[in-house]
Amino acid sequence: MRLLLRSSLWYTSAFLGSHTAFKSELVTQEITSYLIKTMHYQTEERGRPNSSDYRIYFKTSDGKYISPFHDIPLIANGDQENDVPSKKLKKNDNEVLYNMVVEVPRWSNAKMEIATKEPLNPIKQDMKKGKLRYVANVFPHKGYIWNYGALPQTWEDPNHTDKDTKCCGDNDPIDVCEIGTLVCSPGQVIQVKVLGVLAMIDEGETDWKLIAINADDPEAPSLNSIEDVRKSRSGHLEATVDWFKKYKVPDGKPENQFAFNGQFKDKDFAVEVIKSTHEHWRALVQKQTNGGEIDCKNVSVCESPFKFTGEDACNVVKSAPAGGEALPVSAEVDKWHFLSK
Repeated sequence: MRLLLRSSLWYTSAFLGSHTAFKSELVTQEITSYLIKTMHYQTEERGRPNSSDYRIYFKTSDGKYISPFHDIPLIANGDQENDVPSKKLKKNDNEVLYNMVVEVPRWSNAKMEIATKEPLNPIKQDMKKGKLRYVANVFPHKGYIWNYGALPQTWEDPNHTDKDTKCCGDNDPIDVCEIGTLVCSPGQVIQVKVLGVLAMIDEGETDWKLIAINADDPEAPSLNSIEDVRKSRSGHLEATVDWFKKYKVPDGKPENQFAFNGQFKDKDFAVEVIKSTHEHWRALVQKQTNGGEIDCKNVSVCESPFKFTGEDACNVVKSAPAGGEALPVSAEVDKWHFLSK
């Protein structure tokens, strides 16, 4: 099966105003189990699905283990197939394509996320009070109502108070709701076009939710702004606000709140948010800010004091539990929750 290869990982001056290069270390060993080919990357499963030790690790198409948080570039430029560029990066900020790491496929319930505090930052299922987390089905929604994930090389800094929301960041990469027609897979890396952003306030922290569409989606050419979504997909944005507002209520939590009275901000605003969170990430991996327990190990970020070798990265994956059959999931996960108005 062919893999699309990355030819260049340079940022464009039109987006960032400066260039940052990425280098790769040679991985001396390769673990072969549960390889899933994605657009530019492979994923390798370790542990048993639906268990606390299940992890999805990432590797490049030539077998080098990487961090999806730190080593996958934010900007999806320079991609090519058989030495022919597949998509050329436009100079206009609004036409930039971003890499999105899919954590949760649409309609599923397992709360999968990039493990920011573990070496190589694999995807794992979140846990609370010793139990695996699943989002509740708050009627009429079933699981996540979009492909859900994050933009790599971004970080919502908990030490930074946003000038608009007046709240600090939530200590995670910026979240993405991909609204395309295709259901993705956990660990899939896709190119997305950002359309707007919602500012959720989660227990006093800013938790941005980007609205984006897969650049390869049949509807992508006709969706270029948050207004296009509003006009062509009646009720979709309202359902998104409703989902984020209520999804924690069945767990005994209060409804989430939103900045800007729950109104979506446009693409230009979203791009500025992305730029800001990328700069916070750059400070994080350059050890210019306090990252707390965040694991910043990477194999490609130039001048990062956290950079380690491909052999070290390989050893991280080798130390993880071997794969196995998936464990059963409780029928409670499919339960409907009807909330009083």
